[in-house]
Amino acid sequence: MTRLIVALFAALALLAGCATLDEKQRVWIFQPSDRSWSGGTYAAESMDDVWIDFTSRETGEPVRLHSLWAPHENFTQRADAPVLLYLHGARWNVTGSAFRMRRMQELGFSVLGIDYRGFGKSTNDLPSETLATEDARAAWEWLAQKYPDRPRYIFGHSLGGAIAINLAADVADERGTLVEGTFTSIPDVVRTFKWGWLPISPLITQRFEARKRVAEIGSPLLVVHGSEDRLIRPDLGRRLYEAAKGPKQFVLVEGGSHHNTNSIGQSQYREALDALFGLDDSIRVVAR
Repeated sequence: MTRLIVALFAALALLAGCATLDEKQRVWIFQPSDRSWSGGTYAAESMDDVWIDFTSRETGEPVRLHSLWAPHENFTQRADAPVLLYLHGARWNVTGSAFRMRRMQELGFSVLGIDYRGFGKSTNDLPSETLATEDARAAWEWLAQKYPDRPRYIFGHSLGGAIAINLAADVADERGTLVEGTFTSIPDVVRTFKWGWLPISPLITQRFEARKRVAEIGSPLLVVHGSEDRLIRPDLGRRLYEAAKGPKQFVLVEGGSHHNTNSIGQSQYREALDALFGLDDSIRVVAR
């Protein structure tokens, strides 16, 4: 995110067209790549590769998304075992998020994590807020067709949380929405930086106005944030929570950073899942 500030000023001096500025912002915000965390490959072992094909309404072109599927041990035993769509943040591919997907799996979910266009093995197009939201919608519809009778949840981390809110605002069949380390909008994130006082908000095209869209969500919303998150400040997560209208809960994980909150906050996650969604410990029980 810090690069966004520097790059915006460089763009003002060097770039002439709004289209070029938009393209640069898409690169700076998403940082699309095939990069993974060092432990991602290990965490992704035994996960199944899933391919989701559709034709984009935005571009008219065919799209192929690469996904990882991690079913919980109880998935075949319980007809009501929940499934969760995992939407990752910027820079790292879905394999890089495999360890976080495992944490959600430990909470009782069967997890489908996707790579947006431009990431990993998915179609190599430059992502945008509109295209990433369309990708999330395609994965959501895939889950609905594959598991129509399962309770389905949406989860997003960091930038993926803003995409999750867009998706939840657009659909009406989610059982719940969970976001972690997420913000109110890109302009609000920019204002937290050293140069945030400068009037560059009108130049930001990829705005991710999650604070406005969160009020449109019809399902219960869980907002989780680490107290030591230095990239996305906890007060942005709190403000996002306050803007939501329906059943909701805010969880502040003491000592949690932008990257380890769902690991050290597992017990708080469990309590919140039970209180807000009625997902108690029974969903994690596996018959022997």
